[in-house]
Amino acid sequence: MALAGLSVREDAVGNIFGRWEGSEPDAPAVSTGSHIDAIPYSGKYDGVVGVLGAIEAINVLKRSGFKPKRSLEVIMFTSEEPTRYGISCLGSRLLAGSVSLVTALTQTADNANISFLDAAKSAGYAENEDFSSVFLDENSYSAFVELHIEQGPILENEGISIGIVTAIAAPASIKVDFGGNGGHAGAVLMPQRNDAGLAAAELALAVEKHVLESGSIDTVGTVGILEVHPGAINSIPSKSHVEIDTRDIDEKRRNMVIEKVHESAVSISQRRGVELLEFKIVNQDPPALSDESVIKAMESATQVLGLSHKKMISRAYHDSLFMARKAPMGMIFIPCYKGYSHKPEEYASPEDIANGVKVLALTLAKLSINS
Repeated sequence: MALAGLSVREDAVGNIFGRWEGSEPDAPAVSTGSHIDAIPYSGKYDGVVGVLGAIEAINVLKRSGFKPKRSLEVIMFTSEEPTRYGISCLGSRLLAGSVSLVTALTQTADNANISFLDAAKSAGYAENEDFSSVFLDENSYSAFVELHIEQGPILENEGISIGIVTAIAAPASIKVDFGGNGGHAGAVLMPQRNDAGLAAAELALAVEKHVLESGSIDTVGTVGILEVHPGAINSIPSKSHVEIDTRDIDEKRRNMVIEKVHESAVSISQRRGVELLEFKIVNQDPPALSDESVIKAMESATQVLGLSHKKMISRAYHDSLFMARKAPMGMIFIPCYKGYSHKPEEYASPEDIANGVKVLALTLAKLSINS
């Protein structure tokens, strides 16, 4: 950001901002950006394209002699992935003004029992321990645009250069814990068992069943974490832990799946004689719609550049989901190899990245000079 001539600042949680002052510095700025953190064993394009691409879009505009009217601001959001503390889009949730998250962060610790507050302080943040200082004012931004790889195969399969996102699906995360009796794998006969591991396995299949019965291809559910204790081949699991991700473009339909999963967890625990220790909905976010004015600016950019485009839904969630609560939002998708993402094979070609950067640059320029 500094090399691009931007004025750089960081907030109390580690969001990083780079600003190019416009001729009307007091007007709400046009913002763009994404994240650079990743999940384990993932690729290097998810999020990173939207951060480095945003900086390069600024460089493109500077090289062209463009003078912004509204200031342009690049944001690198902290902790978009829920890898360490189980909270997705941590930086953008706080920017959007999540009071409940500020409270939760005072009681949050990772698997090594390192508190979020201690981790933030060791990284040089959270000096005054007040994360509400991160909250954005209502008039901070006039628009937010995020460049991102599609994370799916549609654009590549159809030979389309740019995806223009019209809506972002509503995500929800659930943590479930079962408790059983445990025991020796040979000595305890099957009728006498209260197996927490099998309860978790049955719940995982119930998630798949409820999602498939929703009646919509847009409903998805994933059991991405399933852990048993003590984790020995010759020991009946006495505890199990399941983490569930379910999403839908329709909030009501997704919430119905959550209700059915909860009903299944209760009935499984009763039938198997195990205790349902916890059924916690970590987050249950509404979907977000892209703003029509931002969509038009993105469409105009693709037309000027002669690039094919397609309007589409984002089934993955992004920082844009929360920035939409503070400003008119839009997203630009570029193709990625076979739709791969969240795995090492994730890849986007330099040509596709360049197309995305050009569309982003023109979109930012248009939004900057429009009153």
